[in-house]
Amino acid sequence: MERNMKFGLLDRLIISFDNGLKTVCGKPVPTGRSDPAESLPEKELGESDRCKSEGLFRVNHAGEVSAQALYQGQALVARDETVRSRLALSAEEENDHLIWCESRLDDLGGHKSYLNAFWYLGSFTTGLLAGIAGDKWSLGFVVETEHQVVRHLEEHLLQLPENDVRGRAILEQMKEDELHHATVALESGAAELPDPVKKMMTLQSKVMTTLAYWI
Repeated sequence: MERNMKFGLLDRLIISFDNGLKTVCGKPVPTGRSDPAESLPEKELGESDRCKSEGLFRVNHAGEVSAQALYQGQALVARDETVRSRLALSAEEENDHLIWCESRLDDLGGHKSYLNAFWYLGSFTTGLLAGIAGDKWSLGFVVETEHQVVRHLEEHLLQLPENDVRGRAILEQMKEDELHHATVALESGAAELPDPVKKMMTLQSKVMTTLAYWI
């Protein structure tokens, strides 16, 4: 697979550009895992509940666009091949999340965030800067990002309408995957980010989740 091959910087730039286009405009490449919701029944949702689920899944899809961009930016400038390989694997699993969230939005008759290109560009830049700072700081960004995502998912699981059993199955699997990504980053030598950086990331996340819910 791609992550097991060694590419030069130009090759990685081309791959990152291709991945960006697939994430924002095309179809991401999945790992082959089954959609957690595919075997579950579609229970009837009232209009208010449908709108609630749609908004939450639009936020989660936008969050996965951002996560994909962050991993791609970090992998582009990672110094250690093992770190780059682990970032690439996590990015592949985030593709699954993108596909599952988009599928759920389609089921709900909703749309993806119109600002996805903006979310991607901002997070890709953050990933580049984190990667340039060094692998341990780059991995620290992964840990903090995933912990924040898990907190958002826990909040969304509480807000999700009771009848949206298909949506709940997707969020539960995403939460499990994000925790795993954070654990892998910690075991790979992640550094603890300074509190001001964590607060900045929280503020950025708040802006994204608020806007993506509606737009």
